[in-house]
Amino acid sequence: MKLVFAGTPEVAVPALDALIASDRHEVAAVVTRPDAPAGRGRHLVASPVAQRAEEAGIEVLKPVKPRDEEFLARLREIAPDCCPVVAYGALLPKVALDVPARGWVNLHFSLLPAWRGAAPVQHAIIAGDEVTGASTFLIEEGLDSGPVYGVITEQVRSTDTSGDLLTRLAFAGAGLLVATMDGIEDGNLQAVPQPAEGISLAPKINVEDAHLDWTAPALRLDRLVRGCTPAPGAWTVFRGERLKLIQAALLPDRTALAPGQLSAGKNNVYVGTGSHALELLWVQPQGKKPMRAADWARGVRIAPGERVGAADVG
Repeated sequence: MKLVFAGTPEVAVPALDALIASDRHEVAAVVTRPDAPAGRGRHLVASPVAQRAEEAGIEVLKPVKPRDEEFLARLREIAPDCCPVVAYGALLPKVALDVPARGWVNLHFSLLPAWRGAAPVQHAIIAGDEVTGASTFLIEEGLDSGPVYGVITEQVRSTDTSGDLLTRLAFAGAGLLVATMDGIEDGNLQAVPQPAEGISLAPKINVEDAHLDWTAPALRLDRLVRGCTPAPGAWTVFRGERLKLIQAALLPDRTALAPGQLSAGKNNVYVGTGSHALELLWVQPQGKKPMRAADWARGVRIAPGERVGAADVG
């Protein structure tokens, strides 16, 4: 089939590579979000998908909105059979959905209908799901509600961050997307409507959602730290400044600390929660690079009884 691939971030690149490598399909063009400011200089930088497509000599389309007439006219000229999508980042209007004869097929990183929305992997970790996966489905105008072509499953490990899990799903999902394209071309793959039960939503997680409440149980806080790593980053307040938590570890045998109370030894830093203590492994003070929590604690010289989050609770 002639394909137009839509995607933007790094997580979409494995699927693009797999489709380029397929000897059954031609990636005629790529649709991605416009160049965005990045780095200290805030210079405009092309998306990872755009960069990969340009390296491969594939035409790149960067509409501000996918309903722009110039973009739609070019899409009709290309006349793709199907448009595979991975994390494109914009809603597709019906006028665009109607262009390819076999529709737009999305690779979504959850087992639909669970976790419809922008942040399925983050929400799966925060909720404590033991198994997640990826689904390919035919896009319709509803939010991730179209009929499903295929799924793969993936175990959520107890130490997974959303970055870890998303990387595994990106590579496993790339194979699922190619297999879906093959099945659509063969005409032997039928999309099955999603069940009406088991629907859960996964909206984008903002910075305020990642704010740690130390009165919550340790297990909940550990999941939030892992689910918000690498973005937007779980955080608390220490001496009036934000402190980002990058990695923590559960310590069910340490219970003597009040919520938010810090205890620093030579090589370990502990913080109290609503249940048992967490060990802080990696942190990032405001305006600084990530560092081992023990190195941070030595530098700031934590006072006896001092807490994180103290400014939050008065």
